[in-house]
Amino acid sequence: EGGGVMAAEGPARPGPGALALLGPAPGAPSCPHGPALLFVKTSHGKEGGRRFYACSACRDRKDCNFFQWEDEKVSEMRLAAREEYNRSHQPSFTHRQNVDRYKNFVQLPLSKRRFCQECQQLLLPAEWEKHLDHQFLCDISTAQLKSPSQLLYPLENKKTNAQYLFADRSCQFLLNLLIDLGFRRVLSVGTPRLHEMIQSKASQEEDFSVRSLLLDIDFRYSQFYTEDEFCHYNMFNHYFFGGEAARETCRKFLFEENGERVIMVTDPPFGGLVEALASSFKKLMAMWKETEKEDHDNQEMPMFWIFPYFFESRILDFFPSFSMMDYQVDYDNHALYKHGKTGRRQSPVRIFTNLTPSMIVLPEEEGYRFCTICQRYVSSGNQHCQICNSCTSKDGRRWKHCVLCKKCVKPSWFHCNNCNCCTLQKHSCEKTCVGCFVCGKAGHKRSTCPSLSRT
Repeated sequence: EGGGVMAAEGPARPGPGALALLGPAPGAPSCPHGPALLFVKTSHGKEGGRRFYACSACRDRKDCNFFQWEDEKVSEMRLAAREEYNRSHQPSFTHRQNVDRYKNFVQLPLSKRRFCQECQQLLLPAEWEKHLDHQFLCDISTAQLKSPSQLLYPLENKKTNAQYLFADRSCQFLLNLLIDLGFRRVLSVGTPRLHEMIQSKASQEEDFSVRSLLLDIDFRYSQFYTEDEFCHYNMFNHYFFGGEAARETCRKFLFEENGERVIMVTDPPFGGLVEALASSFKKLMAMWKETEKEDHDNQEMPMFWIFPYFFESRILDFFPSFSMMDYQVDYDNHALYKHGKTGRRQSPVRIFTNLTPSMIVLPEEEGYRFCTICQRYVSSGNQHCQICNSCTSKDGRRWKHCVLCKKCVKPSWFHCNNCNCCTLQKHSCEKTCVGCFVCGKAGHKRSTCPSLSRT
């Protein structure tokens, strides 16, 4: 979505350096992904320089190059050009039109059901001619229509969509866990595989009572789901593209009737800004609270946030009631995060939740055990440390206690007296002492700093 009018917009942008997110600002300008977010450049944790607006969803300028200084006066002409640009970058069909197209598509005989791979679109016979020189799939079966995440190709630009889809095993585990915990409504935020599994079970099994609403930035799903099943949503700025009607759909879904408990399950892109996500999730939680149930007074909407374990401290900053489970979530199309022998390493992705840890039962046959002292399931390699009095491993390996650091550390780390902390054996002390450019701490580079963008 680069190019267009906006490529030449505005003066020089701030160069590389850490950015602090100042959050969604009232009256913020919009790009095709909804209201932009306000940032400021920081150096060593201190604010410096002008504030500016940038796209909430794309951290890569190639995907959306929206940029505007906060104090910049934008001419009427440029505002009009921007509105035109935003309009021209909206999908060619509305959700309602896509629902009607689907009804027509389903009535076609198999031989006439085509899907254009280049346009990522279900084709009606009248449209074939326009797509003659495109690659397309024929004979689209009902089973394929019920599994759109397999039919659509994953959008893998890591920072915007990062559509790494749950492996079947992990998806099945999540769904069984939700059912065992007594949840009957799942708000699926950026989890199309889970939504799909719930939808397909509901259509096949009469006594299956779980319902799901998918909120996702990928509008392609509107071709397969009605307006009660899918809302086009940006989780970085809590923006419903369908306006008040879509917001109302979400609000209605969160209303618990006949004791149908609601849980939100979300699997954001790992390159996403944690505080932008936390801010949106708090708004969804507030929406749930407003559904005027007396017993919601001091409760939080139950939630599973699926994210890598090295973001633990960041997530707990925003949600002190959350804790991290040991379950390793696996992905189908992710080269690194696959279970067992084929992935280069074990998946670092975990479930963060505000539910009581002892309720989250993890499968023993996949190598999890219950720790009676911690009152939670842990991976079998995660030994209880008597000194820390907890199961301390984060990555499934057995960690070791360092008396000098007063904590458990990775098995491959050793205490370095120069740096006065545990680190890899092969490291150069000078570098570690300098630490990270953003927060000054050792053990990671600027690009992976957990406090990157901390306000």
